[in-house]
Parts: sequence; C-alpha cells; structure tokens
Amino acid sequence: MWRDRAEAGQELAGALMKYKDRNAVVYGLPRGGVVVAAEVAHALNAPLDLIIARKIGHPAHAEYAIAAVTEDSEPVVNEAEVASIGKDWFERALKEQRVEAKRRRELYLGGRRHISPKGKIAIVVDDGIATGLTLQAAIKSLKPRRPAKIVVAVPVAPDDTVAEIEAEVDEMVCLHKEKDFFGAVGSYYQFFEQVEDSEVIDLLQEFDTYDPFDKTQARPEQRRTDDELSINPEHSRRIENEH
Repeated sequence: MWRDRAEAGQELAGALMKYKDRNAVVYGLPRGGVVVAAEVAHALNAPLDLIIARKIGHPAHAEYAIAAVTEDSEPVVNEAEVASIGKDWFERALKEQRVEAKRRRELYLGGRRHISPKGKIAIVVDDGIATGLTLQAAIKSLKPRRPAKIVVAVPVAPDDTVAEIEAEVDEMVCLHKEKDFFGAVGSYYQFFEQVEDSEVIDLLQEFDTYDPFDKTQARPEQRRTDDELSINPEHSRRIENEH
C-alpha cells in the first residue's frame, strides 16, 4: 500500500529510469493519474501532457463502466453490456463524454498545444487500473499518432487486466499485479481523496507542456531538482478515482 499518489509516482518512476533524458513524453490520465504522471515526468526529465479518456457508466449503475472514449477516438466497449442497452442512449452518452473530454482539455491546458507522440516514447500513466477501459481508450487514441513506442505504467492493476494491456502495447510496467483485486484502486492507498481541477492545472503549469523536442520552444527557467522531488510535501496530492 502507498501513502498517496505522489509516493506511488516516485516508486513508479524508479521502474522507468531507463527512459530518463530519452525521447519520451509522459501522458497522464486525469484526474488522479496526473499526480502520478507528474512525479514520473519530473524524475525522467520528460514533458507532461494529458490524454483525457472518459468512461461511460451503465444507465442503471453509473459507476460500472461499459465503455470509454477520448475526444477524438473510437470508443472501447464492453460488447456484451453495450448490446443490452438502447443504441440511442449509448450514442447520446458517447457524444456527451466526447464533449466533456474536450471541455476538460480546454480547462486544464487552455491554449497550450498537445505534445505530439510521433516518433517518441509515449509513456501513459494512471494511478491504477480497475476495468481498464479508460486506459485502453487512451492507447487507442495514441496509436494513429505513430509513437515509436507505447509504454503503460501504473502502480496497481488486476493481473488479468495487465495481460490484456500487455497485448496492446510495447511495454507494460505495473508495480503490483493483484490476483485477488480489491475492486477499487483506492484500496491500495492510505490517502485517496478527491483531486480538484485546480490541482491538475497547477501540476501542468509546472511543466507548461514544455516539449524539449520542439526547438521553437524556450526552456523553462526552473525545473525541480531530484532533491526537491523527494522532499517537496506539496506533491502529496488529493486524488479522485476515475476508472
């Protein structure tokens, strides 16, 4: 069990150090995944961006995900569950979540541009996996952009879901593969509170979506040192489970 997402992110970064100062971009899944991703990006000296994947819950039980979608990709669906509900309802829910994904990107990033993964190592980070649908939607949105490699990195996930993700990407890094999954990612953290939109924005502003591979961009004046990363209490963040 980890104390919080910052601690999990620091441990996850340790498992990814071969990508430090490489041609890599870290993509966090809002909201909780961004806290973990920020720790990874700082440790790897890599830029941080978002992939905003939205789950679609069952109409009779909203917390039970039956599909997930990003603002610009085809949905990933639980075929059996989607077949059992009305097509009109599903299409409407799909449209609503695409709109919400776009709204959140504008909220979190403002006018800052998306960092292209083309030809780079795309490291997709979340705070854990439950059903895996949102992460699969994120992977689906990345593949057409032609990254050199897709790496998925999470602190914890059910072992059967890890196997499914491994089949879709070049590398899967999971600190704790759980055979008897507790059913909620938050069960593996001591502190698992809701993260506010403002916290996501603050984390992103530390990076300002700096892309070291874009020669037209100026380097930020300050970056955190390794010592600051390990002792800064500001990064014990509050997080919401959105899987």
